[in-house]
Amino acid sequence: MAGEIPQAQPPPEAAPRPLWWRFRRNPLRRRTDLLRAWNGLALLLALLVVTPTVMLLVGNAAYHDLRRTAEHDARTSHRTPAVLEHDAPRHPEPGSDEANKALYPVTVRFTAPDGRTRTAKTGVAPGLPAGSRVHVWVTDEGTLIEPPLTKRQIRDNAIGWALLAAIAAALTSAGAYAVVRRGLERRDLAAWDSAWATTAPRWTASTER
Repeated sequence: MAGEIPQAQPPPEAAPRPLWWRFRRNPLRRRTDLLRAWNGLALLLALLVVTPTVMLLVGNAAYHDLRRTAEHDARTSHRTPAVLEHDAPRHPEPGSDEANKALYPVTVRFTAPDGRTRTAKTGVAPGLPAGSRVHVWVTDEGTLIEPPLTKRQIRDNAIGWALLAAIAAALTSAGAYAVVRRGLERRDLAAWDSAWATTAPRWTASTER
């Protein structure tokens, strides 16, 4: 039927950009596109090279520091029995995995290295009645501390620090890329403004004739 308005058609899908398109020569490629591509590639390669080194250095440093701390705690403290002053709170889900791992702060009575009886709070399993005996670690000054780290705990903590170092390296690289990209975008905008300031008067004059 003449004059009938055709139905709207969906816009054609944009063709996906080829891989490494910024490195390929084409009339529309700007110098900033090439700089952005080299910046991204350089940061990626640096990240792949630096990350394992950073992880090794941080993990090794953390391992030796934690081991020295554990050895110091083992030398300057000892394991001694202590008695609960009152009942420990009961866990809302007795027998569950969470209950088996939970600890509640309870006041305990123990004998310090100087022979004096002291009291302090320490974490104990839920549901223990008053008078129950537990073992605590006490320094030579009579202060309760956490048990010295085991070899497995030292290893796991060192791995954790190494993973944090890897994440920090990745975030630093991403931040550097974002800063450079933002600078190049501002450079593009400034170039467009300059080009438009030159072109606009001629374009406006040509349309007024």
